[in-house]
Amino acid sequence: MAASDALPLLCTLALTVAALVGAELKSRTCSEVRLAYSSKGFNLNDVPHQGVSGAHLKVCPQSFTCCTPEMEEKLSQLSRSDLKAQVSKLSSALQSTFTQRHRRFDQFFKELLDNAEKSLNDMFTRTYGVMYMQNSELFKKFFLDLKNYYVQGGVNLEAMLSDFWAGLLERMFVLVNVQYDFSEEYLECVSKHTEQLKPFGDVPRKLKLQVTRAFVAARTFAQGLAVIGDVIGKVSAVNASPGCVQAAMKMMYCPYCSWQMALKPCHNYCLNVMKGCLANQADLDTEWNNFMDAMLNLAERLEGPFNIESVMDPIDVKISDAIMNMQENSMQVSHKVFQGCGPPKLAVASRAARSVSDSVFNTRFRPYSPDERPTTAAGTSLDRLVTEVKKKLKFAKKFWSALPENVCTGERIASGDECWNGTAKSRYESVVMGNGLANQAANPDVEVDITKPDVVIRRQIMTLRIMTNKLKSAHNGNDVTFFDMSEDGSGGESGSGCERQVCTSDFDFQSPITRRPPLFVEKHDDSSGSVKTPASSAEPGVEEEADALNSAVMPQVSSEDKGLQQCAF
Repeated sequence: MAASDALPLLCTLALTVAALVGAELKSRTCSEVRLAYSSKGFNLNDVPHQGVSGAHLKVCPQSFTCCTPEMEEKLSQLSRSDLKAQVSKLSSALQSTFTQRHRRFDQFFKELLDNAEKSLNDMFTRTYGVMYMQNSELFKKFFLDLKNYYVQGGVNLEAMLSDFWAGLLERMFVLVNVQYDFSEEYLECVSKHTEQLKPFGDVPRKLKLQVTRAFVAARTFAQGLAVIGDVIGKVSAVNASPGCVQAAMKMMYCPYCSWQMALKPCHNYCLNVMKGCLANQADLDTEWNNFMDAMLNLAERLEGPFNIESVMDPIDVKISDAIMNMQENSMQVSHKVFQGCGPPKLAVASRAARSVSDSVFNTRFRPYSPDERPTTAAGTSLDRLVTEVKKKLKFAKKFWSALPENVCTGERIASGDECWNGTAKSRYESVVMGNGLANQAANPDVEVDITKPDVVIRRQIMTLRIMTNKLKSAHNGNDVTFFDMSEDGSGGESGSGCERQVCTSDFDFQSPITRRPPLFVEKHDDSSGSVKTPASSAEPGVEEEADALNSAVMPQVSSEDKGLQQCAF
């Protein structure tokens, strides 16, 4: 048979088959579709009893169908819920993981501080007795300031520590010089120059470095854990766009319209739909991964030099050693103070006769034995907590860019080529798009406006960027300005206040006048013997004259008349 004769026959055969198929579809009931549709919680009356023309459909293929526009609307709402549920299932699991870790870290740090305070109070009470109890408010304030810094910020750690040592020096100085009476002004002169006197040896300097670094790292890390949960919560609450909802409905439920309820979407088809729907979320990935890396780096610090547990656990021993240093060097310290602040007044006879050894700490405090000293808080240790959270941080990297792949897995997605490609049961041929909003311009399955990024997600990107910088600062040993993650936005600033500044001045007790000018300089004239002249008004050369003069007369200056004037040095 010639080809020209065969062509009309083939056309006739095709038309005949099409007519038979059409007749079969028209005669086919929608009972199976009605059953599947009602199983989703919808009314059976929404579904026609038999197939109808699909010309009225807006989303699904407009062939002969069991769907109506009302069904499309309801299935679109279901698709919105389904998509949110799938994303929430993945994000909520991650959010719960870090919320629990934050709660455990927070509990650990607070209990660690409580244990350290109790340990110091118990041992100092047994070791130093009444002398400690009479001055215990100084130590209570010390721990309260540390707790306030960790909980809410607003505490300058370095200034707080300086105040603590200055207050301790005042009390110790009185105890080792019971034969004298000291006014508040005189003690202020003493405490003002604690750093220059160095009565406690090197303990304050070392403890300041250890405490500031450990507390900054601990609080920043705990806040970082809180930020993770907060960001996940806000991002997962972002609603799907109308274009996304329409694409998800077409992927999941349009097969129902053509009696193919069991037909599952092709894997790559699902990927393109999800990459379009989750394009904004994927844009979090860069800052999210940077944040995770910064958290991991700070975790390494917590395990090593910035370990708050190793700082707070023996803090009672360190403070006790400082007290012993002061006692052992009390004579030298007192001599320097008497030179710098002036000779003090002798106390009344009854008090002056009291033995110095009766009024000072006379027992060096020793640490607990290994069996006695507590080594954990909240039933765990910092090393164990950090090890656990590091695993979770590593697992959480690339969470947002991997979200489409994680959604497009499981029983709801076809494993082979016999799948729903958006129009029919066939192989999906389109190229899979990249991640992020900018890569969705040519997405074949989701209409995405790449010029309108989601505002909520952009804010979370900024939050991650800011927090990453704080984590890096804490990693480098620098204090940071915290922001509160609570709704009221309260927070505080904490810093040394001394960065790029000269924060200390020399305190030379061998010469009463140092780099800091005195409130007054002594200037003699022939008529009255001496005149007090404001230092700021001294003529050139007067300061040099005052140097020599003060060196000569300072030991004889009475504390009542002139000693306190030298407190400014």
